[in-house]
This record gives sequence, C-alpha cells and structure tokens, in this order.
Amino acid sequence: MNTETSEGPRRPSLTERRRADTQLEIARSAAALFAERGVDGTTAEDVARACGVSLRTFYRYFRTKQEAVGPLLLTGADQWRERLGELEPGHGVAEAVERSITEALTPRGKNETEALEWTRALVRAAREDASLRAVWYRVNQESEELLVPVLARATGREEGDLVLCLAAAAVTDAVRLSMERWAAGDASALGEEGPAVLVTRCLRALGAGVLDGLGPG
Repeated sequence: MNTETSEGPRRPSLTERRRADTQLEIARSAAALFAERGVDGTTAEDVARACGVSLRTFYRYFRTKQEAVGPLLLTGADQWRERLGELEPGHGVAEAVERSITEALTPRGKNETEALEWTRALVRAAREDASLRAVWYRVNQESEELLVPVLARATGREEGDLVLCLAAAAVTDAVRLSMERWAAGDASALGEEGPAVLVTRCLRALGAGVLDGLGPG
C-alpha cells in the first residue's frame, strides 16, 4: 500500500491500519506454521484457524497461503523507507540510504531479532517453494516501486528519472541479495556476516557509481 504523496508520507487511516494489523497477524501465523510444518504441510485453513479468523476472511486478504507472508516480508523495508522519508530534500542521500537500511536491519531487542529470524526462515523456504519464491520477488518489486517516490522527494528529481529509478532498483537488490546471503547460513544478525553488514558492503560498492550520482535533478 503506497502512502506517499508529494508532501511526504501520508498517515494511514484507521481502517487502513486495522487492515494492515490483520494482514500482519495472518502473516505471522502463516510463517509460524511454515516453520513448524513446512509450506506443503500447511493449508490456508490451518493459517486461518491459527490466527482466529474465518477462511472467508483469510481469502478476503490473500489469494494463497504463500501470499499470506507478504506483509511480514515487507515490514523491514517499510521501516527503512519511513526513516528515509524523513530526510530533508537536498541532504546526503547515499549516507541516508545506508543509515536507514542498516538501522532497520540491526535488531535492538527480542522482537526485532525474531522478526529478522522469521524473514530468514521464509527466504530459506522460498528456495524450495516456487510460489513462495514468487512472493519474495514480488515483495522486492513492490519495495522498489515504493522507494522511487521517497528518493524523488529526497533529491528533487522526477519519479520517472532514469538514474533515480536505477538507484531504487540497485538499492532494493542490494537488500535482497544481502538477505538471501544471510539466510543461506547461520550467522548471527549482529555479526560480521549479518544482514546490516552485508548490505553496507553492497551499498558502498554501489555508491560511487549510482547513489553518489543522485544530486538534485
């Protein structure tokens, strides 16, 4: 759900917040069941029952059990885009992008650590389940599209600017690749092979060629 406007982030309505909360609760239930039983061993009925909603309600929000985890996969990206959206136009975009993402991927407490571990489990499962893998790629595509207006506001460039769109794609792929690399192993989220450190390496490799070119249009 895109809540960006030319004036900056728009505060979601109460109805939108309730809908988002329900979707996230379903997503958490789906992720927990996938971890316990596997994707193939979980049905949409199981997910609905686990989070206390009817099957009809489940299908009101999601078409498949795999799609149900989408909101959970989007949570981290939502957090760092929100941080980046607070940047005043004209300030250092490359530094702000790196800071906002690394802060979002550095867990501070039990809840944030658990959220990252959920993501790791889902990314791992996506390697074996084509439908879940499609959700993972769709979530990243959506994240890229939502990043474009945030970068446009921060830089003063038009949303259709080619360099700006390239930067959004590059940043999103840097996060995706870092999460996939971390998920493939057993490294701590806070270690030298954690997602925050990995994405920092990727972003700095990109910086001179893409992000540092994002001056005012």
